[in-house]
Amino acid sequence: KQACVLEGSVRNTGIHACGVIITPDDITNFVPVATAKDSDLYVTQFDNSVVESAGLLKMDFLGLKTLTLIKDTVKIVKAKHGIELDPENFPLDDKETYELFQRGETVGIFQYESPGMQKHMKDLKPTVFDDLIAMNALYRPGPMEYIPSFIKRKHGQEDIIYDLPDMEEYLKETYGITVYQEQVMLLSQKLAGFSKGDADVLRKAMGKKIFALLQKLKPQFLDGGEANGHPRDVLEKIWKDWEAFASYAFNKSHSTCYAWIAYQTAYLKAHYPAEYMAAVLSNNMNDIKQVTFFMEECRRMKLNVLGPDVNESYYKFSVNKDNAVRFGMGAIKGVGQGAVHTIVEHRKKDGPYKSIFDMAKRIDLRAANKKAFENLAFAGSFDCFKDTHRAQYFHDEGDGITFLEKAIRYGAKHQENSNSAQVSLFGDASEVQIAEPQVPPCDEWGTMEKLAREKEVVGIYISGHPLDDFKIEMDTFCTATLEVFSNMHQMINREVTFSGVVTDVQHRVSKNGKGWASFFVEDYTTSHEFRIFGEDYLKFRHFLVKNSFVYVQAYIREGWKNKETGQAGEPRLQFNNFMLLQDVMEARAKKLSVKMELSQLKEETVQQLEDLFEMHKGNQALNFIVYDVEEKINLQMPSR
Repeated sequence: KQACVLEGSVRNTGIHACGVIITPDDITNFVPVATAKDSDLYVTQFDNSVVESAGLLKMDFLGLKTLTLIKDTVKIVKAKHGIELDPENFPLDDKETYELFQRGETVGIFQYESPGMQKHMKDLKPTVFDDLIAMNALYRPGPMEYIPSFIKRKHGQEDIIYDLPDMEEYLKETYGITVYQEQVMLLSQKLAGFSKGDADVLRKAMGKKIFALLQKLKPQFLDGGEANGHPRDVLEKIWKDWEAFASYAFNKSHSTCYAWIAYQTAYLKAHYPAEYMAAVLSNNMNDIKQVTFFMEECRRMKLNVLGPDVNESYYKFSVNKDNAVRFGMGAIKGVGQGAVHTIVEHRKKDGPYKSIFDMAKRIDLRAANKKAFENLAFAGSFDCFKDTHRAQYFHDEGDGITFLEKAIRYGAKHQENSNSAQVSLFGDASEVQIAEPQVPPCDEWGTMEKLAREKEVVGIYISGHPLDDFKIEMDTFCTATLEVFSNMHQMINREVTFSGVVTDVQHRVSKNGKGWASFFVEDYTTSHEFRIFGEDYLKFRHFLVKNSFVYVQAYIREGWKNKETGQAGEPRLQFNNFMLLQDVMEARAKKLSVKMELSQLKEETVQQLEDLFEMHKGNQALNFIVYDVEEKINLQMPSR
């Protein structure tokens, strides 16, 4: 009985992510409504397909972060150059923009930034806006198989063939390949006499993959096409192709909008690279991985990314007078909008801050608390005050109060004095002079300490990377980065050599009393947790020290097999060798090659090299490569 009561009832309800119903009058006059369970928002009790069939207008309104990115770039350009850009009027034939696409330099470009798309852009070398529209529609599961053919046809490496001559009018722009739903709509009208209404039904059947409706429309297409003098067997082939096309059909209007937004972002990146990347970083400020990724792109673009600075930074990333991207103070943990607002406001009003005391005197200390000051110091925001280094702000001279706290108290006392300044008998404002605290002498932090503090408050290293001193070793002797360990299945039965800095170590003992360890290694790409057991642990545990730089040789083996199912588990790592990264060059280098342009080969340079080699004698062979690009000279000169 209970089952009969439940049968046919609605199991659960769902709400469309962005669908909005628009009615000419009160919506309750047209459809029954209910309220959403987590808000007072009205939702229709009819399903979206029923609502549309009833003749009501359904619109999808999607938020797009890229539009904010474009807006932010325009603001930065106006603030820096005084130019009011209008992205809607960017010329569609801009040479620099197409060259950017042709080089595949599309990191940060909407819809075109994946590695696969970058490769296709390099091969396609787009020259017109239609190329971008087509590639946006093709780069999806299904139509991707047509991309190589599309590229070859554009460059005249493959013949363009039309099933019927009449099809050229609508397929010419895509080199004979059906890419858009609109092409099918227009061809159905031209070849088979479909009305615009019938063509739209065909589009909907393809877009929604309603194969029953496609079968219903097939005889109409074949009969109409035959009546217009086209061979039935060719029409059958065209329809069969369209049925396959239905599984990935994409509308041109959608693709055009995406391509247009992408073009605007590419135009900005090509003409205002620093301003654009500052906006990209600002719009990804809360995602540390993305910030790291886009900072790497800035380096590739030879854009300098500077750390936060109370005399230059704003809440978001910005561009300074030297065209360098300046870190936003909003990216620092514990530094809220209120703190940044008061710092920027008083800087604009009375000029740059001269010292930590000057800043503490001027800003609203209710908005910028002690934690904000500390994290600003950790991130290097006070490095512009040349008389004080980072370690001094946290130095305690034995009274339990750091220098930074003393500076804040000094500022608070100064403000209190100013606010309660009494007027003397003669009408002059008198203000008690407060002595500035003494800057304590202490040693500067080492590079690792400085970088570790930056990472603590920002999530990434800003002023450098712990591995910067070992770039040559990593480029020369490593076969992989830590990224490969995110998918070890593709590396089974292969040896990998990688390196990085050990950021955390936990030495443990198993139930049977054997030691093992869990440790994190970080390189330029990512961080990865490793575990080491048994003899490997005993052999290599002395390398597992926090902040040590390690070079590791390992072999990726197939996972242990389940005896019952025969299935292999996760791939496992066999550690073959550990070395300290600073010892790798001496242990593994067989030859040192010095590459020089012929124009650099002067007596002074030769003498400098001779002195350098005299100071750093070793056992490795020395080889000079002298070249001249214009004369096509490339001389190999090994030492004797």
